[in-house]
Amino acid sequence: MEMSFALILVILAAVTGVIWLIDALFLAKRRRVASSDPDSSRQPVLVEYARSFFPVIVAVLIFRSFIAEPFRIPSGSMMPTLDVGDFILVNKFAYGLRWPVLDSKFLDIGEPRRGDVVVFRYPRDPSQNWIKRVIGLPGDVISFHDHTLMINGTVVPKQNTRPYADDGSKESPEMANVGTRVSQEDLLGVEHAILTIPGMSRSPQGTWTVPQGQYFVMGDNRDNSMDSRYWGFLPEKNLVGKAFLIWLSWRGFDHGIIAFNRIGTVVK
Repeated sequence: MEMSFALILVILAAVTGVIWLIDALFLAKRRRVASSDPDSSRQPVLVEYARSFFPVIVAVLIFRSFIAEPFRIPSGSMMPTLDVGDFILVNKFAYGLRWPVLDSKFLDIGEPRRGDVVVFRYPRDPSQNWIKRVIGLPGDVISFHDHTLMINGTVVPKQNTRPYADDGSKESPEMANVGTRVSQEDLLGVEHAILTIPGMSRSPQGTWTVPQGQYFVMGDNRDNSMDSRYWGFLPEKNLVGKAFLIWLSWRGFDHGIIAFNRIGTVVK
């Protein structure tokens, strides 16, 4: 079974906390009694480490579980909004607070809105974290045919369609020389950029009615995204949080320098 980082943090917090507590309640007193120097407060190395690391581990666990968590974008399914190598921060309290490891919600705060970019546990393999955009809310009827998206019978308009070209430093090989187009999509009040490849219709097409407690999600790279058109609806319980900021953008040593122009970009 794969051990998650959250589980590792919980275990480390428990171990260091127990060591510190046992020493404070029992061992420290015995050391003072046994020592010739009544003011001696020297602690064993293990206790010193536990006392030093416990508050740090707890702080990281609280921040990561209830405030914000970093993720790295591994694929181009959300281009041009998010590029391969973007490091993002995800708001962990946007859709309610969940216990770490257990992932059970103990406080409702809000629900996803249409157009939100969300990180979630992939329904077919919850050990994987995926990222897509919320298109359909519970009760919505979503249709997708020939690159035309409809929500409850209303066509989602696209404007300013033009050839796609990024800053030239991070262009994905799969996007090159295939006639990719970029458009501004108005998702019933939420404007964002999408990519399409005219003439390509390999993505599933059809009409879907979103059940209660679930969502229909799609990637902004419409012809290169494995999303609800393929595997179905996203259950609310699988939500991790809402993406809100790019804090670093770097594919690695093999793909050039850091894209400083993307750092600090708000995810819309």
